[in-house]
Amino acid sequence: MAQTKTVYICQDCGAQSPKWMGKCPSCGGWNTFVEEIVEKKKPGAAAVNAAIGSQPLTLEQVTTEKMERIKVGITEFDRVLGGGIVPGSIVLLGGEPGIGKSTLVLQMALGMTHKKILYVSGEESLQQIKLRAGRLGMYGSNCLFLSETSLGNVLAQSGQVKPELLIIDSIQTLASENLESSPGSVTQVRECTSAILKYAKQNHVAVILIGHINKEGSLAGPKVLEHIVDSVLQFEGDTNYLYRILRASKNRFGSTNELGIFEMRGDGLREILNPSEQLISKISDDVSGTAVAATIEGIRPFLIEIQALVSSAAYGTPQRSSTGFDLRRLNMLLAVLEKRAGFKLLAKDVFLNIAGGLRINDPATDLAVICSILSSNIDIAIDHQLCFTGEVGLTGEIRGVSRIEQRIAEAAKLGFQRIFIPALNKGFDGSKFSIEIERVSRVEEVFRKIFG
Repeated sequence: MAQTKTVYICQDCGAQSPKWMGKCPSCGGWNTFVEEIVEKKKPGAAAVNAAIGSQPLTLEQVTTEKMERIKVGITEFDRVLGGGIVPGSIVLLGGEPGIGKSTLVLQMALGMTHKKILYVSGEESLQQIKLRAGRLGMYGSNCLFLSETSLGNVLAQSGQVKPELLIIDSIQTLASENLESSPGSVTQVRECTSAILKYAKQNHVAVILIGHINKEGSLAGPKVLEHIVDSVLQFEGDTNYLYRILRASKNRFGSTNELGIFEMRGDGLREILNPSEQLISKISDDVSGTAVAATIEGIRPFLIEIQALVSSAAYGTPQRSSTGFDLRRLNMLLAVLEKRAGFKLLAKDVFLNIAGGLRINDPATDLAVICSILSSNIDIAIDHQLCFTGEVGLTGEIRGVSRIEQRIAEAAKLGFQRIFIPALNKGFDGSKFSIEIERVSRVEEVFRKIFG
């Protein structure tokens, strides 16, 4: 008979302790230990015999079958995964509450009319799912729906249906009858994911798991959850804005540099195939504090609008605020302007915003950031036909950036007349672009050419 015992498990990292601890020694989290009941099984002859499973083989003995990726019908989703979902793989989709995770996968499931899909929901009833599908205006006879939280029942029903794609919303709601802990605990999430992984590999079924986000912004559950799955996707964005971004933080079958952009509408999510036209407003010449940057996310170039506001500090300590841009990098750029270019900004408030609610990590946006800050400081508008790309160093030099030809081509396609690029970017023919290229090496050189 199996013996039971209780241990304390950290709900953030999965560390175990025989007694309760206020601070986790592994991850440093406070008040994260929860008492859970675990079973201690005695090893027997059956366990020894079960250990003798598959035999080791050489690579020459391994037979491979060419498996085509499953196209989900959403171009942005397929691009992030590297061309579609690999059969037998598990994709973990995480995001904040209300960001649109369930809407995305439901829209995906109802749009794949050529595949057999099983959609398991532990958070919504079948009636609620039908109401959501009615708002999307989509219905599909090939997609079966199941409202269930028992892991055993989910695997049993999936074994009978034999779907090509299994969607579980969400993994935190599933619970195994073999464990005494509550659904959503570290033990339940780990064991349920492991059981689903075994089922997916044995039956070559693609699985999409929806995961919750904790208060720190990372995926809830043990860190081992991200190691079990094949791909980890983050669906992010501000609920006050329309745009959503899909990023891959882990992908065993493709690149992690790709991203997909969606727009949240009343009838569901719409793909943004040309984000540059959506993210740049039609500004006039008399608006100061705006500049356009040519950036790249993954292999996709697009243009974004940088907005800056510089004003006299109303209080003793000036404010530094940034939305969509790293605040520490903003402080560094302000120090470069102060030290290398001679602009006094110590007693002024500086506010920076990336239009559209996007979050950009490309250092090539530095040049557009400092130009927008200076434009707002002296209240002189930048010509809306100008575009910028370049990384700013601590000495005030403008460092070279990658894929400069793609950035120039994107600016030329949208009708910009002139683009400022680093002088270090050489080795390409600029005459083939229908845009004037200005090569600059220092920040003060850019300021003289823009403002005279």
